[in-house]
Amino acid sequence: MIIIPTKTTTSAGQELIQNLRKRYQEADTGCKKVVTDILSSVRENGDEALLGYIRKFDSPDFQLSQLKVSPEEFDKAHTQVDHQFKETLSLAIERLQFFHEQELEKSWTITRDDGAITGRLIRPVGAAGLYVPGGQGGQTPLVSSVLMNGIPAGIAGVEKRVMVTPPNEKGEVHPALLVAASEIGIDQVFKVGSAWAIAALAFGTQSIPGVDVIVGPGNQYVAEAKQQVAGIVGIDMIAGPSEVLIIADNSARPSYIAADMLAQAEHDPQALAMLITTSKKIGEQVVDELESQLEDLSRSNIAQNALKNRGVILIAEDIKEAIGLANQIAAEHLELMIEKPDTWLSDIQHAGAIFLGNYSPEAAGDYLAGPNHVLPTMGTARFSSALGVETFLKKSSIISYSRAALLEDAPHIMALANLEGLSAHAKSVEVRVKEEDKG
Repeated sequence: MIIIPTKTTTSAGQELIQNLRKRYQEADTGCKKVVTDILSSVRENGDEALLGYIRKFDSPDFQLSQLKVSPEEFDKAHTQVDHQFKETLSLAIERLQFFHEQELEKSWTITRDDGAITGRLIRPVGAAGLYVPGGQGGQTPLVSSVLMNGIPAGIAGVEKRVMVTPPNEKGEVHPALLVAASEIGIDQVFKVGSAWAIAALAFGTQSIPGVDVIVGPGNQYVAEAKQQVAGIVGIDMIAGPSEVLIIADNSARPSYIAADMLAQAEHDPQALAMLITTSKKIGEQVVDELESQLEDLSRSNIAQNALKNRGVILIAEDIKEAIGLANQIAAEHLELMIEKPDTWLSDIQHAGAIFLGNYSPEAAGDYLAGPNHVLPTMGTARFSSALGVETFLKKSSIISYSRAALLEDAPHIMALANLEGLSAHAKSVEVRVKEEDKG
């Protein structure tokens, strides 16, 4: 049996729940020193360092002249993808564009009776770096990563969007990635990946401009590099293994549950597929479905290892208990395969994305529904949110005092400043009051 269904009330069930609550894991420290050295090398040597890494790990005969994707390569890419792909791409862009347009914030001000004006000025960052993984040496282009990162940045108004992605052995980028980038207005694409790509974006090189924010998923070296440059630039998040939590009652279909658990499990051996059900029978049927459906998957070995090592099926007393556990676990993806799932929506406190009903598979959110699929993992949904337009925005406070407003507030400002021992703060107000008194 791949997974043993376990009641939440048993000692084994309680131990599983405790482990899920505490599943946050630091990035692999084994690569920390390696990444530090890579960042230092790129910072000091720029393009020369990039060329060395690309030749060593990606494309042995790579030339610096190949680093930036040329207009001719973009044009060629459009001839290499079929009409069906272009139709699907167009629909995905339309859905994501419409959804993320709703997230755009506006600057605002308020004026008090005494004439003081306060407010908030919303402005995009100047440049954003978009990291797109290679996907099995370029054989499985992660088009959705281009869209999920690039579209919100564009809507935010980021002037410069810089995409990086590793080249294949021939020094090329999959045409589907180039077409996707082109269709959303990204024309700066560089053939560079891993930690050295993050370094290039953070520090800038002779060829690659430095940016203000870096977003996008990657392997442990990318995650560690993002963590080390955070503060020099903004980052979206430190992502852990992909995860799904499904809550199911007697109305759920075991085949659907199993399919969605496998959809997570095939990502990575560390992926986390979880089910909390109120029905022991459903739990047992899901185990049978998992074993049956595994046989047809192209990544069955990965999925099987993930389920065997990290898969969880818990039997809860009722939906209320299941929802309570979901809030403690704070999963990246939460699916409610229960009767009238919308009636429980207000009880959900912590989840990256919520999928309601039997016909809302997590895969729809990955590609076409509209919301972003870059989501908080490892329980960080307790305090963080999906990547969105706001990831690429910064907010400045606006303060404008009239003469009357300052004279009215002066005693209070000076009192607080003096209490904190900051006499120069108090005097910066006092000098204005005295000048006004003389006048």
